[in-house]
Amino acid sequence: MNNRPMRILIVRLSSLGDIVHAIPVAAALRDAFPTARIDWLVETRFSPMLDLIPIIDRKIVVDFQTCIGHHSVVSVTRTLRASQYDCVLDVQGLYKSALLARLSNARRVIGFSSNHVRERWAAMLYTERHTPLDSGHRIQKNLSLLTALDVYERIPHFPIASVRSELPQLNRSSLGISKNDPFAAVCPGSSWPNKRWPPERFGRLAQLLFERFSLRSTILRGPGEESLAHMVAASSQGAARVSPPTSIRDVVAIMREASLVVACDSGPMHIAAAVGTPVVSIHGPTDPEAHGPWSQCSSAISRYRSCQCQYQRRCSAPFWCLNTITAEEVLSAAGHRLSGKTTKMQLPGTSLP
Repeated sequence: MNNRPMRILIVRLSSLGDIVHAIPVAAALRDAFPTARIDWLVETRFSPMLDLIPIIDRKIVVDFQTCIGHHSVVSVTRTLRASQYDCVLDVQGLYKSALLARLSNARRVIGFSSNHVRERWAAMLYTERHTPLDSGHRIQKNLSLLTALDVYERIPHFPIASVRSELPQLNRSSLGISKNDPFAAVCPGSSWPNKRWPPERFGRLAQLLFERFSLRSTILRGPGEESLAHMVAASSQGAARVSPPTSIRDVVAIMREASLVVACDSGPMHIAAAVGTPVVSIHGPTDPEAHGPWSQCSSAISRYRSCQCQYQRRCSAPFWCLNTITAEEVLSAAGHRLSGKTTKMQLPGTSLP
């Protein structure tokens, strides 16, 4: 009789926010199967996030841009097969994620049904297809996949390790404030241009945060977002400064120390919510009920219901919905977060009137 521990693989290749949304799946698996080996397949760019998830036994990194080396698809496939997984959970729902899951040769390859994956052909590669019971937040949808393993956890947990980073103190020094003084983190970037609130509005918000709450802001930027960040700073009347380049570890450290985070729908926003920092998120083409911050100390300012380009990367409408969100409206939500009020908040986040 084979008494070896169960071996489980999670497939969530990208992106940063979606990886954060999948962390509760790993946490629920660890609670349900404490002796199991739990691995995670991830793309190279986002693999540092998994270094901060202590409940993962091993991360397996794949690079779709290379044909040689141990991160290549061929090499990774060999690693997956040698691991002899009992079960693979594809939380992504893309053809490439489903293909790698199936190439593992696991006995059970579990994913969502064709109506609930991003690429319908992906579902054909699963041995078991799951239809979520509801269409709520993405985190709840991810957790519902675990019912195939008789795991029914509905309360998300985010076991993200604390990290050391010089960036919070460097940013405080840049802002002219002392150690342990409060600051806000402003995140104007997003992978979709259609999600980005105008930089001058972010700058105006930073100015208002300083005038109203004596709170200065550090501006975080991802790859290719340097000019965007400097436009925010230039519009802030000196209330905000651009942070040095940040790694994923730096972002986690900054989010833990910030008193408030204001962000578009982006990976840093989801990290802030996961570590429990007060968040105000700004939404246009994406629904905050499905993709907003999962936190009791968050507020979502949304124009999703009036957006004519829902889930499109670029706006093609005559009027851009995010242009109707003012700095004063976001400031009002920020005031609620800073005061700790939760009367207008329901998970995962609702628009304030």
